[in-house]
Amino acid sequence: MLLYLDTSALVKLYVQEAYSDVVNELQQQADVIASHQIAFVEFHAALARRHREDDVDTPTFEALKQAFAEDWVDYLQVETDLSLLQSAAELAEAFSLRAYDSVHLAAARHLQQQTPLPLLFACFDKRLNLAAKMLGMQSIQIAI
Repeated sequence: MLLYLDTSALVKLYVQEAYSDVVNELQQQADVIASHQIAFVEFHAALARRHREDDVDTPTFEALKQAFAEDWVDYLQVETDLSLLQSAAELAEAFSLRAYDSVHLAAARHLQQQTPLPLLFACFDKRLNLAAKMLGMQSIQIAI
């Protein structure tokens, strides 16, 4: 299985929060873990916010950044090109998605079309999950 993680799911691999156990289990089952390259920036922004708000202390913050950097090189990273951006723009309009949510959805759809592996779309946003389902993607089934 190819597990596509948007940033909300990716963060759960590193920060213990609701549904972290679900994402960790999916990670163990996956043959390939993928995300769009923008998740690199989004992850650091999310982690920095938690540090700023004192949810994560400084030693943990540094350790999590290091762990993520080590793992990131092993993830399949979808790159941005004009075709992906055009697809993301169309998806943003069609499903009323935020900009980076539409980029993640376009990236997952691109992978789904390019790989024989079944793709599981993991995110924790109702609107984005619904859009993924409407595009025929399998997504995680949780009450968000």
